Amino acid sequence: MKRLNTEWSELESLVLQDPSDGFISNMSVHRQYFPDEEDEKGAAKALMRLQDTYKLDSESFSKGKLPGQRQHSGVRYNALLTVDDCFDMGKLAYNENDYYHAVLWMQQALRQMDSGEDAKTPKADILDYLSYSVYQMGDLPRAIELTRRLVAIDPSHQRAGGNLRYFERMLSKELRDMGRSQQELTDERPIQLDTYERPKDYLPEREVYEALCRGEGVKLTVKRRSRLFCRYQDGNRNPRLLLKPMKEEDEWDSPHIVRFLEALSDEEIEKIKELAKPKLARATVRDPKTGILTVANYRVSKSAWLEGEDDPVIARVNQRIEDITGLTVDTAELLQVANYGVGGQYEPHYDFSRKDEPDAFKTLGTGNRVATFLNYMSDVEAGGATVFPDFGAAIWPRKGTAVFWYNLFKSGEGDYRTRHAACPVLVGSKWVSNKWIHERGQEFRRPCGLTEVD
Repeated sequence: MKRLNTEWSELESLVLQDPSDGFISNMSVHRQYFPDEEDEKGAAKALMRLQDTYKLDSESFSKGKLPGQRQHSGVRYNALLTVDDCFDMGKLAYNENDYYHAVLWMQQALRQMDSGEDAKTPKADILDYLSYSVYQMGDLPRAIELTRRLVAIDPSHQRAGGNLRYFERMLSKELRDMGRSQQELTDERPIQLDTYERPKDYLPEREVYEALCRGEGVKLTVKRRSRLFCRYQDGNRNPRLLLKPMKEEDEWDSPHIVRFLEALSDEEIEKIKELAKPKLARATVRDPKTGILTVANYRVSKSAWLEGEDDPVIARVNQRIEDITGLTVDTAELLQVANYGVGGQYEPHYDFSRKDEPDAFKTLGTGNRVATFLNYMSDVEAGGATVFPDFGAAIWPRKGTAVFWYNLFKSGEGDYRTRHAACPVLVGSKWVSNKWIHERGQEFRRPCGLTEVD
């Protein structure tokens, strides 16, 4: 009785209200936090970056078939890409004059449409973009075949007829010059990841770097492995490490890279994340010419800087780094916390400044970066390794551990072998924190050697 008498009238008045104004007003307030066009563009580029680094075809992404780290069996995800999604990926690449990726994604859009999947995008549009992209990759026979399909679907297409005649004239000329027939050049195989060669870019060690990210080409030979040991590290009988010395493992012999186990507790990791999250912003790099921090496409992550005064945990971590390494952190940079999402990376780079960039750390007044201490604050399901292309090392993240290496020889000369990279995260999220230790204050803690490369 109460429901039909009292509550029904309340429900009736509620239903008769028009909540759209309040809803729109509320959405307008939150709109500023929505992803924008730049975010969408960045996500698409991240997928292409993963595609290249881990040699994944477009279908793997489209169907959610992504490999797990060091596992032969793939991991299946529910996030699937539609025809329209693949078309948008290809169109973004096309607009950037990246015809290599435009071909891969337009071909995937066409494949899914041919298999019967519904889409808002007309097939003629896909064929239009795909045929011209294939032409730009130098494949005239396939460009002609795709353009003929386009003409068959839309005989009145604005460009298709002219393109087809142009492609056919060019192919006839090439065949005459080579003295070959069109049948010899026709390739009936579908377009795959290796059909066309990816154009070279600005990074000379691209192939070596990406192979290491996949776990290929690691030069950890049996002989080298025999020179790697584990030990307890008490920091030269440091009082804070006497009762509980650090567990230290060699990761590489030369240059010497070590990993410390149980460098951070789970509680410390969560506290560091908690402090860093409100401060996270797009990571920057120091411009070698001006010394000014700026964003760069080769470093994709979010980072924050934490001071020892922010929380006792940060002060404790800083002290622990000093105890373990024997180097003062009084002149070190603040603790940097970085979060790499899917596709997040930092391409091969040096941590120290080279001779052609003498003013890189001039404003700090503490000399060059003598060493790097890198804490891994999460496991990563796939991808995210730290790799050294020069000597073929790959170090995989393990939560709670830390790796340490010297960037400079004892003479102060840079060790160019330490050029390294953070591989793109394929699955999961990668959290790290690092301390860049500088030269000033190390004069008696790490004295000069007798030669330039000691």
